[in-house]
Amino acid sequence: MANMGIGTWAMGGPFFDGTQAVGWGPTDDEESARALRRAVELGVNLFDTADVYGTGHAEELLGRVFAGRRDEIRIATKWGNTFDSATRQMTGGDGSVAYMRRALTDSLRRLGTDHVDIYQLHLGDLPFDQAAELRGALDDLVLEGLIRAYGWSTDDPERAKVFGSYVQAEMNVLHDRPDMYPVLEEHDLTMLCRGPLAMGLLTGRDWATAALPDDDVRNKVPGWMQFFRDGKPTPEFAKRVEAVREVLTSGGRTLTQGALAWIWARCDRAVPIPGCRTVAQVEENVGALEFGPLKPDEMAEVQRLLS
Repeated sequence: MANMGIGTWAMGGPFFDGTQAVGWGPTDDEESARALRRAVELGVNLFDTADVYGTGHAEELLGRVFAGRRDEIRIATKWGNTFDSATRQMTGGDGSVAYMRRALTDSLRRLGTDHVDIYQLHLGDLPFDQAAELRGALDDLVLEGLIRAYGWSTDDPERAKVFGSYVQAEMNVLHDRPDMYPVLEEHDLTMLCRGPLAMGLLTGRDWATAALPDDDVRNKVPGWMQFFRDGKPTPEFAKRVEAVREVLTSGGRTLTQGALAWIWARCDRAVPIPGCRTVAQVEENVGALEFGPLKPDEMAEVQRLLS
């Protein structure tokens, strides 16, 4: 059965790693709040965030919007990156048990809740021995009722194997993850799909005329960004989008909805968490559920076009 959540990275607003922007530019909190409420109205109850998104702002927004409605939603947040909220600067990373407990206390305060549903390690390449220490401490947090479950935000299948019941990894029609699917089955994992719309490349936006603000992560891109350079799609990935556009938009779907439909058809353990900032984006994303997964012949055609 197709399922999805909503990602809140873009709602956190600007934040930086030194001079490198790692947020999505300016946001409108009132529109973000309307978008979050609309998602619940449409049946979505999973919201993915992180303490570092907007250096705390995304968590605070969720806490304000759903005050008094906590039992209606599930919150997945992350820890591991250190930051200074006053300057909106990332300051490093900390994989210690002591920092994890401090980070959770701070997240619970910002979220206005007494528990987190899915607590995720946000340091994707943390050494295995440190992760083992964290896993024991996370089991204690489950017993204490402070978290319900935990996982690792990592693109490494070997790390996904050893950590909780969830993994968050990048997956979309332009970046398939055949290395991860057997791990999900073998270890009974659910995968929250980060970047299901390829950082906006699969939204149907007119990138020929689009101009991104300086503090948008897609403008002056960090080293891990593969879909954009200098605020525009890279030629390679732009070409791939055009190759599959007709298939993805068949049957009345938008490009966004077709991209989400591909994920559901590709892996039944995958839960896309597309980011959004507006009511219209939420409605388009959630509208994909009415169409469901791509059909086998459509999947085969996408594979042929991209091979």
